[in-house]
Amino acid sequence: MDLKIKGKTAIMAGGSAGLGRATAERLAEAGVELFITARREERLKRAAQEIADKYGANVTPVVADSSTEAGRQALFAACPDPDILSITIKPPNPNGNFLELTPDMWRDSVETALIGPIEIMRHYIPVMKEKGWGRIVNIATFSAKRPMIWRLMSGPARSALINYTAGVSREVAKHGVVINNLLPGIFATEGAQEIMADYAKAFGLEPKPEIVREHFRATQPIPTGFVGEADDLAPMAALLCSELSRFIVGQNIVIDGGQYNTIF
Repeated sequence: MDLKIKGKTAIMAGGSAGLGRATAERLAEAGVELFITARREERLKRAAQEIADKYGANVTPVVADSSTEAGRQALFAACPDPDILSITIKPPNPNGNFLELTPDMWRDSVETALIGPIEIMRHYIPVMKEKGWGRIVNIATFSAKRPMIWRLMSGPARSALINYTAGVSREVAKHGVVINNLLPGIFATEGAQEIMADYAKAFGLEPKPEIVREHFRATQPIPTGFVGEADDLAPMAALLCSELSRFIVGQNIVIDGGQYNTIF
């Protein structure tokens, strides 16, 4: 399928691994000039080179933590006028006992998962409005709609994010700027693997992979019977970044193998 974005400029914030990396690959495949950001310099530069080699794309790595003002300014300087913006963040660690959550932990969650994405969008929306065309896709989490006690550091800030984008998307759609959110469930990514020890701690489990997997299967069943791979989400992300999404505005699309059991 031709996404009709060849030659456009795209940013994938959080594009060195996992869902962000898979989305960056689909955008590169579609022929964009690509900027990818992440905090881990070595992994970021390796990902950029691999994507460039695989798809023959121009890929620029930008070492930046988008939860900080300095990181955002580094991105703005590297890519001043994108047509496409997609944002994801590293999953916050499972929180364990909710009574032990501190104000500083909440502030960190809000800075990373709410203020960071909002400030990037706020910077680039005027640029896209001036062009008369733009696409913004936040890759958030289905816990923004499905509260989970062990994901309190992840869900509430992203609930606020999708509330924000619901309003802003309707305001900017008339300018050709389309904003949508993807709400992924559990995916087999590096980020998910990195929080398994914290998942075990949250539920008082022995931190052995087989014990954690069995507990997860018993308490978090997925109707498809398997955990998603990153490329089970990336094609939808690329579609929302394309010309073909011009009539999809302010939506929150859950991709979770059917785990979130609801009709809306």
